Amino acid sequence: MSLSDITTRIAKAATDAGPDPSDVTLIAVSKMQPDDRVRAVLEQGHRVFGENRVQEAAGKWPGFREDFDGIDLHIIGPLQSNKVRQAMELAQAIHSVDRPKLATTIARIADEIGSCPDLFIQVNTGEEPQKAGILPTEADAFIAEVRDLGLPLKGLMCIPPVEETPSLHFALLAKIAARNGLTGLSMGMSGDFEQAVALGATHVRVGSAIFGARD
Repeated sequence: MSLSDITTRIAKAATDAGPDPSDVTLIAVSKMQPDDRVRAVLEQGHRVFGENRVQEAAGKWPGFREDFDGIDLHIIGPLQSNKVRQAMELAQAIHSVDRPKLATTIARIADEIGSCPDLFIQVNTGEEPQKAGILPTEADAFIAEVRDLGLPLKGLMCIPPVEETPSLHFALLAKIAARNGLTGLSMGMSGDFEQAVALGATHVRVGSAIFGARD
């Protein structure tokens, strides 16, 4: 699909469900994509991108920022504590805050550097042992903990199990966010972003539908 096709589909899903389409941010997931594909999307005017690995982001985005203004970079993959400072210096948002130790590390470094990206807590809605994220039963307490640290918590993120209906997980995430007064919902990928938008997504993470299959 072209970038314009995807933005049109997001706008229609939002309009049909009630939200303002301008309230939905399309994150173009550029992980493991060759630079020429990323540059082509930048040249179309898109500026919001997502990377899984801090090391890959550090090797890619400083150069692009020399050529393009206004890039908004989101770290969407698991974040190791020893990569936190680098992630905070590179990115405008981190979607994978998933444990107390990581939150306290972010708070400490934010105090040192005087700034902090927008944060999303990753919730393991499928309770999958191999996947990162706070368990749904522990989400309320962790949200309160992150807020007590004075961090800029914007919302929640989830990655549904591949073999389950994603809308059930999107609805669960929206329910947890609503009862905690959070408006940001980072959910939905290439195969299900319209379902996510219909259930209140404010950020959708779309990779292969924009860039094609990864090499």
